[in-house]
Amino acid sequence: MSEPASISASIAGRYASAIFELSQETKALGALESDVAALETALADSADLRDLIASPLYARDAQGRAVAALAAKMGLAAVTANLLALLADKRRLFVLPHLLASLRARIAEAKGEVTAEVTAAQALSEAQAKKLAATLAKQTGKTVKLNVAVDESLIGGMIVKLGSKMIDTSVKSKLASLQNAMKEVG
Repeated sequence: MSEPASISASIAGRYASAIFELSQETKALGALESDVAALETALADSADLRDLIASPLYARDAQGRAVAALAAKMGLAAVTANLLALLADKRRLFVLPHLLASLRARIAEAKGEVTAEVTAAQALSEAQAKKLAATLAKQTGKTVKLNVAVDESLIGGMIVKLGSKMIDTSVKSKLASLQNAMKEVG
């Protein structure tokens, strides 16, 4: 991780910890979760918002007014709106993507959820996705959400990343393994 990204993650972690604990104490984790999802969507959809949080060209008060208007228009909870105002006031809006990722992870942990990154050779059917999620849930003892991507270069099978574990059942990796074994023989 580069130094600026590490610093952003560190700053974001402190803010995430504070807002998460506050939301937990006030039993408002559901509202926080919906605010996080809404802000992630807004960041993904709006180049202007990404520019606002990253550019040093915007004055502190301009950023403050912009995030206050954004929070009002999106109907964000007061604690989230106050956090955005504080970040604008301290010139730390640039940590917002790291902050949202940290909050998403904390909320998932509190709910007993874990996310599995699945790369498959072809799109999974609803039944296949449910069966895979159930199998992974049985292994982890937690509710498993799947983020599925399709990579046709795998030929067949899939790669599942769950935390620090990776399970690669793709035909592509099996062919590569066979190719290495053949090189060793001959």
